[in-house]
Amino acid sequence: MKKRKLEKSVHTNLSRDDDYTGYLQLDKLLDAQLPLSNPVHHDEMLFIIQHQVAELWIKLLIHEVGGAIAHLRKDELRQAVKNLARVRHIQSQLYNQWQVLDTLTPSEYAEFRHVFGKASGLQSAQYRILEFILGNKSHSTMVVYEHLPEWHAKLVSAMAAPSLYEEFLMYLARRGMPVPKHVINRDFGENRDEDDEVVAVLRTIYENRSTHWSRYEACEALMDIANNFQFWRFHHMKTVERIIGHKAGSGGSSGVMFLKKALDIEFFPELLRVRTEIGSSD
Repeated sequence: MKKRKLEKSVHTNLSRDDDYTGYLQLDKLLDAQLPLSNPVHHDEMLFIIQHQVAELWIKLLIHEVGGAIAHLRKDELRQAVKNLARVRHIQSQLYNQWQVLDTLTPSEYAEFRHVFGKASGLQSAQYRILEFILGNKSHSTMVVYEHLPEWHAKLVSAMAAPSLYEEFLMYLARRGMPVPKHVINRDFGENRDEDDEVVAVLRTIYENRSTHWSRYEACEALMDIANNFQFWRFHHMKTVERIIGHKAGSGGSSGVMFLKKALDIEFFPELLRVRTEIGSSD
């Protein structure tokens, strides 16, 4: 077997403050996996890491969607679309993680499920913030976070702020497209019904894409994100069904039935509706 000698230029005079371990805070990160089963169940480590890694990816999703929103507010559409392209790849990482958890069998999970009590992904504040900034505002879920004042405050802020899609509509309005004022001057903490005038604006973009190419690309980027979110939800539901069947969720939900209902909640429904109207006669 060939051997590779350490190059003389490689830094070896290191401290804990300027090396890889220090920069990435690996001591803290790799010490955060604390199984509760006793004796420790082999598969609990998989379960913990799966969810911790998902939270890291969701943190990055929030960061990138926030970056896209910041660019939209400055009328920098192409830069916003660049952020959204990254969002799609991050979503793919989240989706593909389910394949690892799918290797956990019902009998293996049942042997340690009891140790984490009421803990559930339903309680993920980051996931809820992500849904809020993508446009699914839900006041009823806020009660779950009342015991976490800092997270509750972040959720209140995300609830009140315009979503990514609403920022896109405001951008279109500033660029002269006839987005109705009642859509962009309102209480953003409330979900609104689909609007015929907004659908007409989107139809103009799709049917005149050479004139509105960057806006057309942004619309498709938003649809990619919406579809990827639904793929993730579906695989989540099927993984839960595969592992616990139709038992109640650890957080008190109905489990699979609760997750199935989420599939009826579509992000950016006007972008879906315009697909029906494109090419149809008025």
